Amino acid sequence: MPFRELYWNIPGHWLIYPLFAPFAAALVYGCYRAARWIRLGQPGTGRPPLAGQIRALIDQAVLQRRLLAQPFAGSIHVAISWGFAVLFVATCLVAAQDHLGIPTLRGAFYLYFMSLTVDLGGAAATVGVALALVRRYGVRSERLWQPRGREGYALFLWLLLAILLSGFLVEGLRIAATADPWARWSPGGWAAAAAFAGMPPAQQIVWHRVLWWGHAVLAFAFIGLVPFTLIRHTLAAPANIAVRRDAPSGVIAPVALEGADRFGVSTARGFLRKDLLDLIACTECGRCQEVCPAWTTGKPLTPKGLILDLRDHWLAESGGRSGGRPMVGGVVTEEALWACTMCGACHQACPAFIAPLPKIVDMRRFLVMEEARFPETMQAALRGMENRGHPYQGAVPSRTAWTKGLAVPVLADRGAAEYLYWVGCAGAFDERAQKVARAFAAILQAAGVGFAILGEEERCTGDPARRIGNEFLFQMHAQANIETLDRYDVKKILTTCPHCFNTLKHEYPAFGGRYHVTHHTEFIARLLRQGQLRLTKPVRARVAYHDSCYLGRHNGMYAPARDIVRHLPGVQALEFERHGTNGFCCGAGGGLVWLEERIGKRVNVERTEEALRVRPDVVGTACPFCLSMFEDGIRATDSTEALRVFDLAELVVRAM
Repeated sequence: MPFRELYWNIPGHWLIYPLFAPFAAALVYGCYRAARWIRLGQPGTGRPPLAGQIRALIDQAVLQRRLLAQPFAGSIHVAISWGFAVLFVATCLVAAQDHLGIPTLRGAFYLYFMSLTVDLGGAAATVGVALALVRRYGVRSERLWQPRGREGYALFLWLLLAILLSGFLVEGLRIAATADPWARWSPGGWAAAAAFAGMPPAQQIVWHRVLWWGHAVLAFAFIGLVPFTLIRHTLAAPANIAVRRDAPSGVIAPVALEGADRFGVSTARGFLRKDLLDLIACTECGRCQEVCPAWTTGKPLTPKGLILDLRDHWLAESGGRSGGRPMVGGVVTEEALWACTMCGACHQACPAFIAPLPKIVDMRRFLVMEEARFPETMQAALRGMENRGHPYQGAVPSRTAWTKGLAVPVLADRGAAEYLYWVGCAGAFDERAQKVARAFAAILQAAGVGFAILGEEERCTGDPARRIGNEFLFQMHAQANIETLDRYDVKKILTTCPHCFNTLKHEYPAFGGRYHVTHHTEFIARLLRQGQLRLTKPVRARVAYHDSCYLGRHNGMYAPARDIVRHLPGVQALEFERHGTNGFCCGAGGGLVWLEERIGKRVNVERTEEALRVRPDVVGTACPFCLSMFEDGIRATDSTEALRVFDLAELVVRAM
């Protein structure tokens, strides 16, 4: 029967337990310290249900689906993590035989799992670590760059490699010294044994014993160092995945303003405990940085840098070593905070489900509500919201001016309607977006849809105020709008603005406003599928659709807009280089539509240049801010002859 002697050539193997004790104590203490530091943060308001946590752990921590979105890097990580998981299980089974007498090192199980599977797992981990080192030191991408003093992860890879190679050497020496007849079932050890074939048996035995203890010390050192180094993500990242925010990435959690003695967050202790767990779960992989429009266009913001700076500051502050440097405006510069477009690309890219956006909003709230220190153009927009109910300056005085000649009913006159068309501030006051509102109204009338608008009773949803950081102004607008909507018993809302869509659908329920909200692309696509709209006039254009962040990434709506493009007669559909889940922001989100970009390249110019490389005749949009940013980008790149931009509703009207 196939078998292997337990602890062959290791007299006094029981010393392994007192040797392991200090490393185990270091692990326990380090985890306790991290948990204590996390508890310095503010308690959260809930967590996902247990079933959801288990599904998330299986999907993302075990199967690692988000990591595998980048196949090469993801495969490296899977090889390392699954390889070490197999080795860990094998080590536990050896202990089970030692203490419980379970025969794991004999019979078919020994050959198939303890020999073949374990060796293949070790080989996969070795290849993974070697490729990871090549990526760190050889063909290193910019996102993996680490400043001096932050090379801990790369150094840890060398420790992992030493553990793996020493394990194969120990196995090879055992096979060579015992002439193991089942050696070929351990391909890694069998290959290593060939290197010792000419060594005298006495030396093989001595070296086996030395390397066995050395391998044990390396493995124990790994365990003891886990909570004190970047490798702590092996514990923190699964925990972070389990307690991730359940809401879509575009949803900002409300804060209780009544009775609050301070607004926003100015110290690390002001963050939620989940936010602090984010900081130690970061693996510094840089995937968030790679997709960030601010970083891509030369702004002083990188989500990775933000998380690392906050983490270092928090750890120093917890240890009394912060040096009095303020977190907001010092550790994190104001320029970095005002560079974020809230596109959510960092949230979607992070395999550990770290969420930078809530932290940025919390720090913005401190600057806006406590310090009154934020860009003047944003201040002007918020003053407009306070005084006029909308952020547009120099706009026409009426919210119904765009309806001239269309006979659009107002809810106050009609009393009730199946659908309320929420026009939004852009549709009411921006001349270019007014054309979109007119087009959508014409579509609704052509399809025989019963709808009405609020007219002068509508006010801004508060989206810009919330994302700029004025939570008080947002809540004031939200409560006023909810009162108006409930007074008319509104149940179904249509809107042409993804920002209004996101706010009405996901953020108003926290204040009692629950409505069935539909974006116009989804509604138009439904009308086309059901035959309520007939498109007969060829458009004859090459159309590339641009995904709005608040429609696509934050709400997962990619198909309806493309369904509309496919229904347009005479249209050749194209795609941006970055599209769908990998789309790129127009640069207007997070209140930045009210801020002039003065650092680096303008985000809308970056996106417009990408459109020009694809060479469409028309960029199709589904957001008034995206529309405006492309109009500006086309002028900035002197491309008015080569490229035009239309909302999809406008293209549908042209084809009707």
